[in-house]
Amino acid sequence: MHALIIRTAGTNCDAELVRAFQLAGAKTSLVHLDRVLADPDLIGDADLLGFPGGFSYGDDIAAGRVFGVRVRERLYSALRAAAATGTPMIGVCNGFQVLVQAGLLPGLDGYPDQPAKPAVALAHNDSGRFIDRWLAMDVPANTRCIWTRPLAGSTFDLPIAHGEGRFVASDEVLDRIEAAGCIAMTYRDNVNGSRRAIAGICNPDGHIFGLMPHPERFLEWNRHPLWTRLRHNGDQRLTEPTPGLRMFVAAVKAAGQVAVES
Repeated sequence: MHALIIRTAGTNCDAELVRAFQLAGAKTSLVHLDRVLADPDLIGDADLLGFPGGFSYGDDIAAGRVFGVRVRERLYSALRAAAATGTPMIGVCNGFQVLVQAGLLPGLDGYPDQPAKPAVALAHNDSGRFIDRWLAMDVPANTRCIWTRPLAGSTFDLPIAHGEGRFVASDEVLDRIEAAGCIAMTYRDNVNGSRRAIAGICNPDGHIFGLMPHPERFLEWNRHPLWTRLRHNGDQRLTEPTPGLRMFVAAVKAAGQVAVES
C-alpha cells in the first residue's frame, strides 16, 4: 500500500505522519501541495492519503483556511474520485481543519460535483488559549470509522495541541452525525468546549477521518507521559500496539481490501 502525505508551508507534523504509515506497513511519499496541484493524478495513484498537522501558511487568516481553500478549489475533483473508491484519508489537527473547509467532512450528503458549504467548523477553544496536553479519549461503540473501529468502546490517551479545535455545528447536523455513526472519537474531559465533546468524525462510509488529537505522536508506549509507571506496574496494554498505531494499521488493512475489491 502507498500513502501520500501532502505537506505545505507551515505544516510540522509531516515526519510523524510518514512514520505512522510506515510502521503500519505502507510505503510513503511526502509531497508538497504545489506538486499535487500541478499533478492531481498523484491522488488517484495513492492507496491512502494524509493531511498533517501544524500551522499551514502560519494560520494567518484562520487555522487551515488557506490550505483548505487551495485544496477545495484545485483538488476537490481528485479527492472526490478518491472518496468514491473508498481511499482511506486522515486529517490530523490542522489537517482536520483542511478536510472540513475543503468540503470532505462530514460528507453527510455525499460528494456532489462542486464542494458543499462546510457544515461544521473548528473554532477557537472556549478558553481562548492554545492547549497542549494529554487527554482521555472514548470511541463510541457504534462508530463507522475504519480508523477507530478496532478501538470501539475503549478509552485511551492521546495528546492534543491546538488553539482552534472546538468542534461546532448546528443541532440538526450534530444529530445527523451521531445517527450515522460518524462520531469517531470524543473527549472524556472536554477542555476545548467542543459540542457533544467531539474530538473526531468520519464520513458515513467511515474511510475519511478528521480529528484534533494526534495519534501519530503515540506510536510507541514510551511516548506516553506515564510510561515508566505503566511499565513498573506491568500494564498488559504494553504487550499490544499503541492506540495511535492501531488506527493506522486498521487503515492500511482497509486500503488493502479496497485494492483487492477493485
